[in-house]
This record gives sequence, C-alpha cells and structure tokens, in this order.
Amino acid sequence: MNTQQARFNMVEQQIRPWQVLDPQVLNVLSNVQRELFVPQAYQAMAYTDTDIPLGHGQAMLHPRVAARLMHDLHLTGAEKVLEIGTGSGYMTALLAGRAQRVVSLEINAELANTARSNLQRAGVTNVDVRVADGSTGAAGDAPFDAIVLSGSVAEVPQTLLQQLKVGGHLLAIVGQDHVMAAVLYTRTADAAWDSKALWDHTAPRLQGFTEPTRFKF
Repeated sequence: MNTQQARFNMVEQQIRPWQVLDPQVLNVLSNVQRELFVPQAYQAMAYTDTDIPLGHGQAMLHPRVAARLMHDLHLTGAEKVLEIGTGSGYMTALLAGRAQRVVSLEINAELANTARSNLQRAGVTNVDVRVADGSTGAAGDAPFDAIVLSGSVAEVPQTLLQQLKVGGHLLAIVGQDHVMAAVLYTRTADAAWDSKALWDHTAPRLQGFTEPTRFKF
C-alpha cells in the first residue's frame, strides 16, 4: 500500500467533504502516519472510512470523525488538552499536533502501553498517556483549555465540565443507541456552561462512564 497516497486520498475524499477545511488541521492529518496506530491485522484498513477494532471492546474512530472533532475544537497550538480514551493513540497524536500539551487517559493498561509505543514511533513527545478511569478526568492538572472524548457517552459527567477553564470547550459524542450527536460544551462562567449539538454520528462507547438505567416491563 502506498501510504502517502492513501493518506492524501483520505484527506481529499473523506475529510474535506465533512467540512474540515482549516489548513492547519488538514496539515496535521496529512502528516500523522495513521498506519503507525493501526493493529497489524488491520493495516490494509488504515485509511478506510470505518471503525477499526482495537480489542478490549474499543475501536478507532472513523478518520473523518477524528478530523471533525479536531476541527470543531479550534485549537491554536497553545492549549493544554485532556483526552478521554487514548485507544491506539491516533487521536492523541492529532491533538498533539495542534496543542501545547495533551494529557490522555486510557482505562485499559494494555491499550495505554500500546499507545505510548505508537506515539514514540511517530515522534510525538508532548503527550502524557496515563492509565486511569477517564470519567473522573484529571483534576490535578485542571483547568484545561479543551477536553475531548474519543468515543461516545450517554451523558457528560459534571466532574469533567468542572475541569474546563472559563471559556474552554469540551467536545463529546453523546446519546443512546443510534441517536447520538457531537455536542460542544463551553464554560461561560465559574458555574455556567452552554451546550450546542453540532452534527449527528454514532461512535463506540467509552468504558467507565455511567449508563442510564433501562426500565424492564
């Protein structure tokens, strides 16, 4: 596989049509080698528009979804970012390309170790990958300029929203079953947050987050 051509095709055919047009975001996507973050068994799918299994019930997001999350955070390069759900480290690498520092939390130790190795191979150095339950965030490093959840949740815990700076943004795919949307939360004051649904998409669940009780009749 010509990975350079495949990466170019991914950007032009999958990502641009999803209204990801920021030149700096596209530059990061064009330069991060996605194949370094894909399990060996799925190398042929590295640049396809699909979720890629990582084991442990986790999966890599579609390239266009990772790109759109990046785009909608509007990072400038000076931010401290918290990522929930490191997975293979691909989204982490994208964030690192547009932030000053990234703290990434992964609940599964094996995935965290793999992600560290992947990031090292890719030459990404401004990232701290930790084994932790992402639902509680990283209060010791807060406040963050931006928080991104690399997977879906039923709802965003208040604990995470409280770890944003005033003016900071949290982006997550929120909802149930086949009804989910990317929602952007903005902290507008010490005790006030706004939220806005941006686009519809379903994504694999992040582990460790509370699910609502389902009534049985």
